[in-house]
Amino acid sequence: MAVYPDLDALDQLAEHIRTRRPAEVVGAAVANGDLTVTATAAGILDLIEFLRSDSSCRFSTLVDITAVDYPSRQQRFDVVWHFLSMYQNQRIRVKVAIREDEMLPSLTRIHPSANWFEREVFDMFGILFTGHPDMRRILTDYGFAGHPLRKDFPTTGYVEVRYDEAEKRVIYEPVNLVQEYRQFDFLSPWEGTQYVLPGDEKSKG
Repeated sequence: MAVYPDLDALDQLAEHIRTRRPAEVVGAAVANGDLTVTATAAGILDLIEFLRSDSSCRFSTLVDITAVDYPSRQQRFDVVWHFLSMYQNQRIRVKVAIREDEMLPSLTRIHPSANWFEREVFDMFGILFTGHPDMRRILTDYGFAGHPLRKDFPTTGYVEVRYDEAEKRVIYEPVNLVQEYRQFDFLSPWEGTQYVLPGDEKSKG
């Protein structure tokens, strides 16, 4: 049986957070059954601490940290945290918009599980977290260039890796495409085609 969130309870929670933390909260809204709180970068630590300790919230479990890249925006990234309250049986999404040259404080003091999540966000997006105990890449290899989940990262990457049997070591070299990208035409009317499909000529008459 599907369990649907109590939308009235989420609306009340949103109002409670807005009222109690007006300095840190830019906005709070319920959409598609989820509560999303938009916060300021400067107040993110105080807000997360409140969400964990307040008796009406008790969001003690950090589920995930990720980011979204909007290259055309001045505040290029949205950093997104997801929390679970097993006490209240509620979930919440907290997000902060930052510029490419901005850093965010690490949550590892409040949620130790943020350690690897923040390293992944740094590895994939290049976002730095101050106060992190071990801010280094976690998914890509040593010496990896760029951040793969940025929208301006090339789909083929910058380098390719192979094991050289003759030299008995791993070789890094520039990406060399053996063929150009090809445009495939599957005779689909949904791809904005310019030709006339069989049978379409009857409608002209």
